[in-house]
Amino acid sequence: MKKEKEFKAFSGYIALVIILLMIGLPVWALIKSETYWTIAVMALGFIALPGFMVVNPNESKVLILFGAYKGTLKENGFWWANPFFVKENISLRARNLDSEPIKVNDKLGNPIMIGVVMVWKVKDTYKAAFDVDDYTVFVDIQNEAAIRKLAGRYPYDNLEDESAHLTLRSSSDEVNKMLEEEITERLAIAGIEVVEARINYLAYAKEIAGAMLKRQQASAIVAARTKIVEGAVGMVELALAELSQKHIIELDEERKATMVSNLMVVLSADKDVAPVLNTGSLY
Repeated sequence: MKKEKEFKAFSGYIALVIILLMIGLPVWALIKSETYWTIAVMALGFIALPGFMVVNPNESKVLILFGAYKGTLKENGFWWANPFFVKENISLRARNLDSEPIKVNDKLGNPIMIGVVMVWKVKDTYKAAFDVDDYTVFVDIQNEAAIRKLAGRYPYDNLEDESAHLTLRSSSDEVNKMLEEEITERLAIAGIEVVEARINYLAYAKEIAGAMLKRQQASAIVAARTKIVEGAVGMVELALAELSQKHIIELDEERKATMVSNLMVVLSADKDVAPVLNTGSLY
């Protein structure tokens, strides 16, 4: 497999002086002595004019001569080379790819929307020019393929699969690293270097977003109520222990049960409790 090779071009400024002499001196000679052989020199000067080229910073010229790759010129400046070279411009600048969110299925089959932002640049101009048809389109397609493959490996979250250690929502660093490795492997054939790739949009698809939101809210409510009940039990236990230790009041089992019931209602209720005042004796 061929690889990129560096091409050394001739200084454009020196070539410009030579070509101007090749064109100008024959004209002067024709006027003075009518030596028609100088017309061939003038013709060569005009033929050499297309050999000039300018290479801007972070750009390159892939040079092709009658179908044969001759090298890549990356050095900035004004240059001259064989005028029969076909010159293909390839930018070496870093580029951003902010993909539109696409619908894919996660490991559990749930439809989700996922989008990726990626920074990439051309590293090997030979591969970018000749190993793929259009390297910019190739980047877009392989980026989408990598997203679909990554999403199929992991669940969106661990609500349905509590044993899942890695999820798309919670394991962002690990998932982004795997995404970058997957895209890098796919784009290597085109000579593309992936500087960074990460997920920038992640959500359930709209057809299940409402149901999943209710499920997440229910899980959050259950977790919160569990903590409230745990705290209320501890407070009731502490209250009974303090009353017994300080001999404030002696409670039989029935009164303890009533007190525990009332305290649990007050401490665990999700709304303010309205007390009922009893003006007489309960017993």
